[in-house]
Amino acid sequence: MITRKQYPNHHVYETEIGGRAFTVETGKVAELADAECICRYGDTVVLTTVTCNPIPKAGIDYFPLTIEFEERMYSVGRIPGSFNRREGKPSERGILNSRIIDRPMRPLFDEELRNDTVVTCTVLANDYDNPVEIVASLGASIAIACSDVPLNGPVATNVAHLNGKYIINPSSDERDAADCFVCISSTFEKVVMIETEAKEAPENIVYECIRVAHEANMEIVKFINSIVAEIGKPKFTFEKAAVNHELLDDLMAYGLDKIEYALDTPDKNVREERLTAARLDFQEKFGEKYEDFDTHIEVCLYKMQKKVVKKWLLQGKRVDGRGMDEIRPLDAEVGVLPRVHGSGLFSRGQTQVLSICTLNTLSAAQKIDTIYPEDTKRYIHHYNFPAYSTGEARAARSTSRREIGHGALAERALLPVIPSVEDFPYAIRVVSEVVSSNGSTSQGSICGSTLALMDAGVPIKAPVADISCGLIQDDNGGSTLALMDAGVPIKAPVAGISCGLIQDDDGSFTTFIDIQGVEDFHGEMDFKVAGTKKGITAIQMDLKNDGLTMEIIKNALDITYDARCQILDQVMLPCIAEPRPEVSKYAPKMVTMHIDPDKIRDVIGKGGSVIQKIVAESGAKIDIDDDGTIHIASPDAESCEKAKKCIDDIVFVPEVGQLYYGRVVRLMTFGAFVELAPGKDGLVHISKLADKRIEKVEDACKIGDMMWVKVTEIDEKGRVNLSHKDAMKEISAKEAAGEPIK
Repeated sequence: MITRKQYPNHHVYETEIGGRAFTVETGKVAELADAECICRYGDTVVLTTVTCNPIPKAGIDYFPLTIEFEERMYSVGRIPGSFNRREGKPSERGILNSRIIDRPMRPLFDEELRNDTVVTCTVLANDYDNPVEIVASLGASIAIACSDVPLNGPVATNVAHLNGKYIINPSSDERDAADCFVCISSTFEKVVMIETEAKEAPENIVYECIRVAHEANMEIVKFINSIVAEIGKPKFTFEKAAVNHELLDDLMAYGLDKIEYALDTPDKNVREERLTAARLDFQEKFGEKYEDFDTHIEVCLYKMQKKVVKKWLLQGKRVDGRGMDEIRPLDAEVGVLPRVHGSGLFSRGQTQVLSICTLNTLSAAQKIDTIYPEDTKRYIHHYNFPAYSTGEARAARSTSRREIGHGALAERALLPVIPSVEDFPYAIRVVSEVVSSNGSTSQGSICGSTLALMDAGVPIKAPVADISCGLIQDDNGGSTLALMDAGVPIKAPVAGISCGLIQDDDGSFTTFIDIQGVEDFHGEMDFKVAGTKKGITAIQMDLKNDGLTMEIIKNALDITYDARCQILDQVMLPCIAEPRPEVSKYAPKMVTMHIDPDKIRDVIGKGGSVIQKIVAESGAKIDIDDDGTIHIASPDAESCEKAKKCIDDIVFVPEVGQLYYGRVVRLMTFGAFVELAPGKDGLVHISKLADKRIEKVEDACKIGDMMWVKVTEIDEKGRVNLSHKDAMKEISAKEAAGEPIK
């Protein structure tokens, strides 16, 4: 006997977001997960599950949260292009989407939670018009809110500004066309994450996008709360991460002044030496008294350092003695490496980033096989953060999510000033090598990359600068802002901002500029803005507290413009005022031409025989687009011109009434054949060879002679009829009139 399975916990909820239905379905699949939901937005469908280990993980000092964003090629009706025809590691955009979910959610968890928690978002269907990252983010928030995991997560919304309108969750086409695109995550009260990409958008437009998105999120939070009220599970209680408070109290009483001494230096190496000495002193003093000393010393040292850093910052003191609005020493260099196409070294204190620019033909653009609409990427930015940059002895591993995220931020900041393919037909790759890290390396990569692009001769629209902005808030909620960091030049100047925030236990805030590593580690906020003198190109904001109010965000945006201009004019432009007039001699030279698309087959030839011959004879590399655009590249311009001439000859079509200077290649009794271009001959009838009657063709010309001819007719079979007599008459008339002969 067979019985039909019942789903007593099946529920469906629906609301409207951006004028489109958003549906949440729970209680039907993934029954063994702690919580699950299937979210539908248009034809975009994402399954989100949450699982949490009931037993805390021992031996760690962090919350083990994992966000998995699983891209399935079947969601867009495609089979993976890999050899195994199976999905492999997530795409770069997939990793960025997982970070969009992780970054705003992580700081809202209790920092002493040690239970393994995994949120998995599986893309089941993707229609391109309804953003899959937003559906996944909302699914993660709903699933966690309904689970017994102790958190009600933030929610995310996209907003684009296009043609004077603010569009909630725009389609892919609207996002590409928009002059400002913002993704924010927020709770009902505050904004906890901002990601922005813009085409030099003014600050007021960016702020309004953030405000509109936050208002939309407030309605979504109400919707989620109504779901939780009906099916939400009670949150479990958990054992706080064990800290030996007796040891911590002894260390505070005995060695807090030693920690203050260790931190009170601008040199990170000196600081680490002093901290190591302090740790050895503490071990000698308390190692025998506390058997679990080795287990708890790192947590205790962290808490001691955090206490000192926060106390100093709230008093207006920096660990390196700088003022709250003082920037570390800056330096910028270009042309630091031989043979590479462009290089720039940007230094800020002990943070140094070496960026290298490489140019290649458009065929070298990155091919992308993902669930998203884009299939190629012409401008590529990679960011490397080796262990030696922080003085760590650690073997290199695969590229981390952080490295991918920082590279994407720099790419997003610089993309609006990269010249169009029509103006600069190159594929461009920039690699930022962090050679020394003591805070703000992502900002340094923007600066160094700007230098490298200009050094490579990329005609960027203006220099790009990088700034950091800090916030100070008093007990009454009043706030002021200070500047924080510096940058470089590209199309119009672009600047980046990064803002440090420290929060006291009583709720008071202090912000500070140009954060170094120890301040970043113990602070609560990192606010980065990139933009030109004209406007903003990128924003990234991460927090370690419960969020920022709209007032604070507005103040942060308003104060950055003047600082960007000052950094550009006073720091970066003296290094390199404008892009090099020519690309490096080691970079390929490019020639672009356009032909009739119907002639592409003639240029390629059967089995590629013609184009292969051109490449072999000229030494150039040739890329042909479907619209008839041809890009010719070679280490030297002569090879480019040689290849271009070959193609010109192949696609040559004579025009009636035009003059041509050709070689006589064949004589017949009725006339002479003149070569207008290789393989393109025309007939000059004997009556058209001279202005008088001649008996034989040989009386007027012989094989190898060069003569002017005029095209008089092209018949229905494509045969070209020429006239030397008419050509000479026209030339004589032009000479008499003083006109040039073409």
